[in-house]
Amino acid sequence: MMRPGGGHGMGFEKPKNVKGTLRRLLDYLRPHRGVLFVVLVLATFATAVALLGPYLMGVAINKLVAQESLAVLLRIVGFMLASYAIAWIADTGQGILIATIAQKAMRVLRGDLFAHIQRLSLAFHDSRSSGELMSRLTNDMDAISRVLSQNVTQLFSGLLTLVGILIVMFILNPLLALASMIFLPLMMGMVALVGKKTRSAFRSYQMNLGVLNGALEETYSGQRVVLAFGQQDRVLDKFDAANATVRNVGIHAMTYALIIMPMMGVLSNANVAVVAGLGGWLTLNNMASIGLIATFVTYSRRFAQPLRQLGDLYNQVQSALAGAERIFNVLDTVPDLEDTEDAVDLEQIRGDVTFEHVDFGYVPDVPVLRDVSLHAEAGQTIALVGPTGAGKTTIVNLLTRFYDIDAGAIRIDGENIRTVHKESLRRQLGIVLQQSFLFAESVMENIRYGRLDASDDEVIEAAKLANADAFIRRLPQGYASELSERGANLSEGQRQLLAIARAILADPRILILDEATSSVDTRTEIQIQRALLELMKGRTSFVIAHRLSTIRKADKIVVIEDGEIVEQGHHDELLAQRGAYYRLYQSQFRGKDEQESSEPNN
Repeated sequence: MMRPGGGHGMGFEKPKNVKGTLRRLLDYLRPHRGVLFVVLVLATFATAVALLGPYLMGVAINKLVAQESLAVLLRIVGFMLASYAIAWIADTGQGILIATIAQKAMRVLRGDLFAHIQRLSLAFHDSRSSGELMSRLTNDMDAISRVLSQNVTQLFSGLLTLVGILIVMFILNPLLALASMIFLPLMMGMVALVGKKTRSAFRSYQMNLGVLNGALEETYSGQRVVLAFGQQDRVLDKFDAANATVRNVGIHAMTYALIIMPMMGVLSNANVAVVAGLGGWLTLNNMASIGLIATFVTYSRRFAQPLRQLGDLYNQVQSALAGAERIFNVLDTVPDLEDTEDAVDLEQIRGDVTFEHVDFGYVPDVPVLRDVSLHAEAGQTIALVGPTGAGKTTIVNLLTRFYDIDAGAIRIDGENIRTVHKESLRRQLGIVLQQSFLFAESVMENIRYGRLDASDDEVIEAAKLANADAFIRRLPQGYASELSERGANLSEGQRQLLAIARAILADPRILILDEATSSVDTRTEIQIQRALLELMKGRTSFVIAHRLSTIRKADKIVVIEDGEIVEQGHHDELLAQRGAYYRLYQSQFRGKDEQESSEPNN
């Protein structure tokens, strides 16, 4: 399903706040203001020296017309070449410095964004596509990086060039200077008018690009499902629709961007024509020299160049500010699962868990759990059973405090989990999901993820307890074997065994299991069951149970229907009541009962 990764419904569209966004962006340059000052000095020096060129050229022409000596002419030409060389050195120096500053600032901004995303709850991630967030971390960051490392000093130098040329021209000849400015109001007005529309268009483009990235990421992740159900054409149609939207919005944005440059070129040429015409008349009437006119024509072209450049830079700055605005909107998202000021660390626990009249809904006024109360003594195994969508996964998500409850309380060893630091809570929980996630790292490091300070020997011991050591040693490099993305080069059963080894290494007091093994072969399933039994020893375990053998062995079976606990008890006890569990057994487990009874080692 294609989620609206960057659309208006995601809350990333806010009233335009160019000043506020620019101010926050410049705050990331503040720690480097000393080096930034040097950059501005070098840019000023380079611009000032470059402005000497046209003036010296005019002097050289006048000397040539006056038939001065060749030595004088060569000396002036030498000064011109030296000025250009000095300007190049200064310009190169400031370019290297600003690029260094920009990359340092971007590293901090990128780190702030990534760290903040890690703090946000599952509710935030459930409502956003991963492609959208990736777009913030890549596309938007790249746009800002280009502006900071290249465009900032270009913008500064361009403005200095405009001001410097105006000053020099008014000193040399006020009348020609005024003639050079005749089209300036029109140029500035066009930049302001088109720029406003450009900013909005680029914002829309970047946001729709986030939608496209989300579609690509989702399709790639689900490629096996796409192929299995022969849905390539449907996926292609959805991609084409998103791609066409990006194309249309991109054309819209680039149309505004491309309006400025040609029009600025036309006005620049018209400006030069006015200066040349007036200058020719002044020369014919002995009111100006040929060298002065050549100087003014050159300055007029130089004057138009930064104006055209500023128009182009304006477009790039608008795109970067649109990206920065979206980044700051994410940074301004307040985490809805913050620890309280008086929160304490949860010390080593026994594993006694109590749900007290818990209510919860993912959406306000739409309850998913209602008045849920249950108690698990330390070391007990609780089997959560019920139809799909009943609320089993929600219960374990609340225990891990991925979400906060709406009413009631959840206690561990009598301590309300909302009064303890989330990290101290989760360090004592272990989770093995139906779809185990593995990283593109070595087998050793994937298991070590359960406890980063574990030694290699401890990792190997955990793998042995999880019945994973044998297949690991058959891999080409054993424990050093590198896994592909999501562990795709392993079978599902092997991935599950590694996840169990990781949980064993973490040594949690409370264990959460989604015991789905239907997609693995019988031998692997038996290995996984043995590994899970080893993992569950001495731990409080909440199992979203799919196997009748697990349900039978559970200390307590909790039957959930429509967000409510309708029955609790042992297998035989609940069957005798002929209630909800009996009906569930008849519809889902009775066939499995006979199958599992015939399995070896059951």
